[in-house]
Amino acid sequence: MDPTASPFVQGLAAGVLRHQRCTACGTALTGQRFACTGCGSARLAWCDAAGTGTVYAVSTVHRAPTEAWRALAPYTLVLVDLDEGPRLMAHGAAGLAINQRVRAIAVTLAGTALLRFVPA
Repeated sequence: MDPTASPFVQGLAAGVLRHQRCTACGTALTGQRFACTGCGSARLAWCDAAGTGTVYAVSTVHRAPTEAWRALAPYTLVLVDLDEGPRLMAHGAAGLAINQRVRAIAVTLAGTALLRFVPA
């Protein structure tokens, strides 16, 4: 499967944050799943998220994984609990803190849309 064909990536490129929700039990999921982690059902639907949430954890990355990232290091990664329920990891603005309210934006690095959280 082409990862750029996923509804998450396509939504992000259009400025929309998406997640999956199980239509059987209501569990909210991040990433592209083929079965619910709550009940095992394959009945999953893509949903648009408001793009707001609360910071759960913050980390600073000092070593870039590729040459394209080298100019950005050090950069911030955050775990965010979206208002709709799922928790996801993304880039964050420098200075974000645990329990801070944030909103999602899309940024582009080397032609790829990336999710970034900034203060709400």
